[in-house]
Amino acid sequence: MLEQLRAIVGDKGLITDPGEMEPWITDWRQRRRGQALCVVSPATTAEVSAVVALCAAEGQPVFPVGGNTGLCFGAVPESDRQGKIGVVLSLRRLNRIRAVDQATGIATVDAGVVLGDLHEAAVRAGRQFPLHLGSEGSAQIGGLISTNAGGTGVVRYGPMRDLVAGLEIVLADGRVLCDLAGLRKDNTGYMLRHLFIGAEGTLGIITGAALRLHPQTPNTAHAWVSVVDPAAAVSLLTALQGRAGSYIQAFELVSASQFELVRRHEERVRIPFAEIPAWSLLIELGSEDATTALNGILEEVLGAALESGGIIDAIMAASEQQAADFWHVRHSVSEANKKEGIGIVHDVAVRTSDAAAFIAAADKVAAERFPQAVTQVVCHLGDGNVHYILMFQREFWNSLADEDAFALEVERAIHDAAAVFEGTFSAEHGVGRKLTQELERLADPLRYELMGRVKALFDPQNLMNPGVLLTAKAV
Repeated sequence: MLEQLRAIVGDKGLITDPGEMEPWITDWRQRRRGQALCVVSPATTAEVSAVVALCAAEGQPVFPVGGNTGLCFGAVPESDRQGKIGVVLSLRRLNRIRAVDQATGIATVDAGVVLGDLHEAAVRAGRQFPLHLGSEGSAQIGGLISTNAGGTGVVRYGPMRDLVAGLEIVLADGRVLCDLAGLRKDNTGYMLRHLFIGAEGTLGIITGAALRLHPQTPNTAHAWVSVVDPAAAVSLLTALQGRAGSYIQAFELVSASQFELVRRHEERVRIPFAEIPAWSLLIELGSEDATTALNGILEEVLGAALESGGIIDAIMAASEQQAADFWHVRHSVSEANKKEGIGIVHDVAVRTSDAAAFIAAADKVAAERFPQAVTQVVCHLGDGNVHYILMFQREFWNSLADEDAFALEVERAIHDAAAVFEGTFSAEHGVGRKLTQELERLADPLRYELMGRVKALFDPQNLMNPGVLLTAKAV
């Protein structure tokens, strides 16, 4: 089989040496390691099709990987329930930007295109692709679609699902489903592409995408605000929505404990306050119209909040560089946490109006049950996505008899707190291998049953990323 794969992808597209495979079988935080027969890197959709068809004929599992920047181990290859190791399929060589249509606002790209490269291509065309997150220098489009990634701009532009206008997918038997027309209107039955967005590679391999571009917003206003507490932040958001709703591009709430870690571990970070606020809000407004007085609008809303006592202090960015400095601190969170210890990161989403109450409830649970942890909050408050993090020092973590069981205990405790508010435990990170039991436990039973039926329809041999999303008994 290895020689047949080599015949398809060539020597450049096949890695069999265990040492060379290591980066492809270990998650980026070095917490979980898998195993694989080989790493295959096709350079075209036709090659992906041939590889998948061969794996289907041989009954070999296929484990797709993009930039390997996920947090739920969805790209870590592990043997299926029959013990088969399988093949890692990397999309790194599918990295062409096929076309940029300015009039329609569509960029058609390979799935292996790195997010940062798409940003640059959009700018060259006078447009923007408004998905921004800390891993944009390595995260790939296919992986971002497969996990329905979010980022800081969801409050205005929506998650990846809202930015996808079409997909090209290699199905589990090797056939290619092409839906790249990118039409705004198309009422011809089931919109099948939506099944693959957020499916984490369990139904097929995304090889291409038609993505929605947006006009650039060269007119921006940025502020770093010290707020009294999360409830005050929600009140400020409500006031800002009434004055500048469609201009709000980011509205991020971060605890002092989180920015303390960024200052401790990351170089070249500039925090504009002498003391890190107990609760920081980073706000960005944006407009295509250069005449819109965004700074004036933001100053007006913040001034009123200062007078009412909802906020303690605020600093407006006086230049593009200062604005970039603000957001550099925000996007340095993941790397800082990786260096600090073992963070159990929760990807909860509740209604924005419930965010403050959820954080208070999670704080109570953490203090009572996990006093060894320091808690951090990184919240996309504009869309209700709360990353509630319990950070454990490595010495404590290494003393545990069963690290996975303890991590699940922590996760369940915080997820149960979110369930009280009818929230979800996965807003933008996906389920991966990490949270399959939680999906089975917390999902509506009928919905979970139907997901299993969809999986069986598209992947009857259970070869597409087995063990991800659904537990073994669900497929």
